[in-house]
Amino acid sequence: MVTSNRKLKWAGILVIIVYLFGMMFPFLWIFLTSFKTSGEIFGDGAFRIIAENPTLGNFSTILFEKGILNAIKNSFIVATTTTIYIVLVASFTAYVISRFEFRGKNVLMGLILAVSMFPQMIVTGPVYNMFYDLELLNSFWIILPYSTITLPVAVWILVTHFNQIPLSLEESAKMDGASSLQTLFKIVFPLAAPGVFTTAIITFIAAWNEFLLTITLNAESEYHTVPVAISFLRTQFEILWGEVAAATTIVTIPTLIIVLFFQKQIVSGLTTGGVKE
Repeated sequence: MVTSNRKLKWAGILVIIVYLFGMMFPFLWIFLTSFKTSGEIFGDGAFRIIAENPTLGNFSTILFEKGILNAIKNSFIVATTTTIYIVLVASFTAYVISRFEFRGKNVLMGLILAVSMFPQMIVTGPVYNMFYDLELLNSFWIILPYSTITLPVAVWILVTHFNQIPLSLEESAKMDGASSLQTLFKIVFPLAAPGVFTTAIITFIAAWNEFLLTITLNAESEYHTVPVAISFLRTQFEILWGEVAAATTIVTIPTLIIVLFFQKQIVSGLTTGGVKE
């Protein structure tokens, strides 16, 4: 029996290793491709894992000739601003839904979840017409429609965290003379910090990786974010895969660092509230 359990354990570990390798291999391949010349990518070295003659030419080109730094700056502006205002709006919205009883509360939560399931293509057309009429195309106002893809999930995550905070803590604070705002900012929000933190990270990554809304509303290269800028790394006849790989490697670093350094907080924020006591 012990031998059987041990075999089952090692079989499970092997499956996990194979699965992780399958998940990570595309990223590893892109990273290694970024050091290859065009000749190696399309020639005899196409299936060689390590470049025979590694080069930093692809990185040099995208950093100093293709304007990827401007795209990174735009992505930071858009993703950071979106994260701040989405977390603020979602926090107050989730608190109201969690703490107040009103008719149609479950319907509202269902509608919020339904909005998160809408295909982006359905939203893009009306948003483009609105931005065109308001003369907001090619600007950083792109952060406003980003709420359609980030706000619903943010509200759902935060509602589960606010539900876990005992109402008695707020009542005790009010009996001690704390105002509603003091109770909210000094009691509720600090206790919900794991959820707020997780919401901020998920929102930032979603805004950083968004493509369709940006390429539709910001046609001018001056306002291109990273995903859009990478999609334009091509000529009339070919895609510049070496430069695409180098750009992908560079722009993946910020999100990779966030996930690696804050993985415990992310897991804690996602699992807190998942078990009802």
